[in-house]
Amino acid sequence: MAVESLISVLGQLQAAHIEMLQLGEQKKEAVVANKVDVLITLINQESKLAKKIELIEQQRMQAVHQFLEERGIKSKLNLTISELMRLVFDTEEKKRLYQAQTDLTDVLQQVKHINEVNQQLIKQSLSYIDFFLETMSFHAESEATYQNPLEKSYGVARSGLFDTRG
Repeated sequence: MAVESLISVLGQLQAAHIEMLQLGEQKKEAVVANKVDVLITLINQESKLAKKIELIEQQRMQAVHQFLEERGIKSKLNLTISELMRLVFDTEEKKRLYQAQTDLTDVLQQVKHINEVNQQLIKQSLSYIDFFLETMSFHAESEATYQNPLEKSYGVARSGLFDTRG
């Protein structure tokens, strides 16, 4: 019975991570479309989902401890699914547990990949903004208007939009 509970919890974890994957895809679209308000909403939803995943993870740990107790092991070790499968002797249960583990692992890999893509997109966006600000601040004062080369002032030219002198 504890194996069934564990497989059920792994299914819940997989479903929650599929939701996380969908949010990641939506975040990617929001970053590409430069929709900051949508991105903020998605980040808030992602935070709530992360809390939900934490609760499901606690249920998984309880299911693992229940499984161990049924097998006569009084340890409070937090074993991985691969380690638990060594203690499952019914081939059908072992097969279903392995499938649940594989499905969850696949979704986790996809979530990891979309998070890496989103991280790169955000870094590129920030680099573009930095480049744009540097370009704008460098040319804003020096080339905004025509200046006769003979009347060129030899004073110190400020190169930024903000006066940082204190």
